[in-house]
Amino acid sequence: MKGSEILAHVDHTLLKPTATWEQIKELCQEAISCKTASVCIPASYVAPVHKEFGDKLNICTVIGFPLGYDSKEAKITAAEQAIKDGAKEVDMVINITDAKNGSFEKITEEIAEIKKAVGNNILKVIIEVCYLTDEEKKALCKCVTDAKADFIKTSTGFGTGGATHEDIKLFAAHIGPNVKMKAAGGIRTLEDMKQYLAEGCERIGASAAVGLLKDKMDSEV
Repeated sequence: MKGSEILAHVDHTLLKPTATWEQIKELCQEAISCKTASVCIPASYVAPVHKEFGDKLNICTVIGFPLGYDSKEAKITAAEQAIKDGAKEVDMVINITDAKNGSFEKITEEIAEIKKAVGNNILKVIIEVCYLTDEEKKALCKCVTDAKADFIKTSTGFGTGGATHEDIKLFAAHIGPNVKMKAAGGIRTLEDMKQYLAEGCERIGASAAVGLLKDKMDSEV
């Protein structure tokens, strides 16, 4: 596998609350140069990035991030604004308290309404695996499938843990055929990235990917 093939699956990400405009522009320039799947940036930067780079970039942003307990209405409004500002992909965080309370129908309804808000654009659903039991993860695979979201995603990167290969295998066994997988959180090596892709992930959230691969675009890694 060439470096460019891995980067085509990477959401090049900078979500630190201290991220400056100069850092965001550098991220975007790297994404264009390395042909990453998208840039994933704070919602406040979506409009200026779209103005600066236009269609050279696939812009992704996050809503209900990172804790997930915003109201459904707030998340819908945020998703609509993100699309209006130029985002083509939205990564939402579920209400984790609903999962802990067993309110899975409520979660399905929230995801479905946010998917309606983003329309034909991509919706990824972050379930934050580090806080969940395996049975809760399985139930959330069903929520994401039934709500017709495009992706299930492991983690925000701001929780107590990130992606694991065990969780990706669990996802693969319990999601519907139209749901794709994104591994994110704590992915720092080429070996991990390659393994996640081999396990069926369509996307990887890894801030380290471009640094590891930008000089190996045409090389086998």
